[in-house]
Amino acid sequence: MTTVYLYDTTLRDGVQREGLSFSAEDKLKILLKLDELGVHFVEGGWPGSNPRDKEFFQKASRLKLKNTTLASFGATRRPNSLADDDPNLLALVNARAPVATLVGKSWDIHATQVLETTPEENLSMIADSVAFLKSRGLRVFFDAEHFFDGFKANPVYALKTLEAAAVAGAEWVVLCDTNGGSMPGEILEGVDRALKTLSIPVGIHTHNDAELAVANTLAAVNAGASQVQGTINGYGERCGNANLCAIIPNLKLKMGIDCVGWDQLGSLTEVSRFVSELANVVPDAHMPYVGASAFAHKAGLHVFGLMKLEESYQHLDPSLVGNQKRVLVSELSGKSNIVYKLREKGLELPQGRRAQDVLQRIKTLENMGFSLTALRPPLSFWCTERSRATNPPLS
Repeated sequence: MTTVYLYDTTLRDGVQREGLSFSAEDKLKILLKLDELGVHFVEGGWPGSNPRDKEFFQKASRLKLKNTTLASFGATRRPNSLADDDPNLLALVNARAPVATLVGKSWDIHATQVLETTPEENLSMIADSVAFLKSRGLRVFFDAEHFFDGFKANPVYALKTLEAAAVAGAEWVVLCDTNGGSMPGEILEGVDRALKTLSIPVGIHTHNDAELAVANTLAAVNAGASQVQGTINGYGERCGNANLCAIIPNLKLKMGIDCVGWDQLGSLTEVSRFVSELANVVPDAHMPYVGASAFAHKAGLHVFGLMKLEESYQHLDPSLVGNQKRVLVSELSGKSNIVYKLREKGLELPQGRRAQDVLQRIKTLENMGFSLTALRPPLSFWCTERSRATNPPLS
């Protein structure tokens, strides 16, 4: 079975989401939870950018992690300077994380118009920074920022940035769809060319601005990428990052690719909700795999089939990811919904009553404006005498 390595950046890229912030203590708790999940690498933050991340790395260095290798994040040296004197690079060394992930420009217009330097100096910045961190005993991953946009604009130069990192000693080169606008076919082509150019492995880092972050990540894996970067619940700047809560089960269950153990996969829903609670973000009920509605069934036709054959209306067993199926009762229900909910609660229909009677009452109430899936009153309420149907109490 092929192995794909998981790289979580919730604690750095994820907190770039508008309105989201973690304390240093929150970040330590999430790090330990991700370690339990079996994530291979966790990026803790940018120690050269703020005091909170510096504090986090000081405390995280004392933790005994079982499955996870901690990574710090920073940028290549500044133009026309020395790597040995760069405060950002020195902060990565002082963070004492085994892995340093460096972001560098792979789009030529970013070198010339954003950094206001030459394309040649940008290549030197990449090589010098990687070599400096390697000389200090760190494992170095290179995040090729804007790679796919750069590859479309100037493929020769974009690939040269990857080669500069690889020759200087980078262990992994990670191709970034920083603006999140690439299509799966573009991802496939970029990863394929990178792998043909390099002798080191390639990773993928995508954003969700075109609602394709997960699809693009899986396309990259199909093309040969062996590291995937993302965040829990897809948190991140603008429209977010690739959602590891979808990527992990897709890799494991759909593609047969090893990434976490079966017991760890079964904790995925718990991890999703744990992180959302610390983030003070209401969980998205409709998120695939881990959302509360991911396996909720409302239509009568669906429940009728589900009661006979689980896989008739579910693409997998929800318990595999620590979730559960739910049957809802509404005007769209059939008799099967009523029977299912009664059995679920260990109840029987009152003597002389039929599921059709209860169902008709529910349809009448919803037509009056009630939303029963929102109210969720006790099921016994719907089984009382018909005389109450004219003006039903709700409390």
